[in-house]
Amino acid sequence: MVAIREISRPSASLNAMSTPAGPVLRVPPAVAGVNRDQDMSSHADAINARRMNFYYGENQVLFDVSLTVPERSVTALIGPSGCGKSTFLRTLNRMNDLIEGTRCTGELLVQGQNIMDPSVDVVLLRKHVGMVFQKSTPFPKSIFENVAYGPRVAGEKNRAVLAELVESCLRKAALWEEVRDRLNDSAMALSGGQQQRLCIARTLATNPQIILMDEPASALDPASTARIEDLIGELCSQYTIVIVTHNMQQASRVSHQTAFFFEGRLIEVGPTTRIFTSPAQKKTQDYITGRFG
Repeated sequence: MVAIREISRPSASLNAMSTPAGPVLRVPPAVAGVNRDQDMSSHADAINARRMNFYYGENQVLFDVSLTVPERSVTALIGPSGCGKSTFLRTLNRMNDLIEGTRCTGELLVQGQNIMDPSVDVVLLRKHVGMVFQKSTPFPKSIFENVAYGPRVAGEKNRAVLAELVESCLRKAALWEEVRDRLNDSAMALSGGQQQRLCIARTLATNPQIILMDEPASALDPASTARIEDLIGELCSQYTIVIVTHNMQQASRVSHQTAFFFEGRLIEVGPTTRIFTSPAQKKTQDYITGRFG
């Protein structure tokens, strides 16, 4: 079960001290399970974007983005509103295809396959690349049926198999002990933080390799936010996680590497500790210290 940590309310930036050499950032401790000093060079690439451009109609919103995400790691995408980070996230399971008039150029490899190829089965892709949204979206069904929904759609009918899967996913999402006696109750009766963990359990039930999270804790209280962050630390030993967040402290706590987007361009990417203590680009430094954004 995930332990609740004390957590301060999200702030726009990390604390900084001005020195002759520039800002020195006080980076908070990482959550358990995330070793920010881990060498990821031995991990295979889960995602490899190469010179990617994205358009809403004639409006280009991503410019020549190249980014590699190692397997079994957490990558945080940061940047001001409208910078393209959520658009980039949604390209990773082609959710943007649902918006009329969009198009993407370049290569986007997921587990070595170019998912922009017209022959790609998008339904199968979204099974392997799950997504957790900013607002929790439980189905108006029981807790059990929320988690069992994906496997049922895939054809699983054995109640015993489904029961085992539901318990396993709820345990992974650190929710089992809280709901084990009310699996037939409506998911809509859960608290906001519980609903979000239920959505994570529902995502895990389709057996993804990659989990995308679009500001998964932005609407939650500090205690629920801590649970989600600790859960990310537990899950990253088995899954590749890409998270969009506006909270600099959260990005520094939960990620192995951080990518900074600005006006549709990837400005800088690197190990989280380096990005938050000695960024190579002044624009990155200005953003994470709260000078803009």
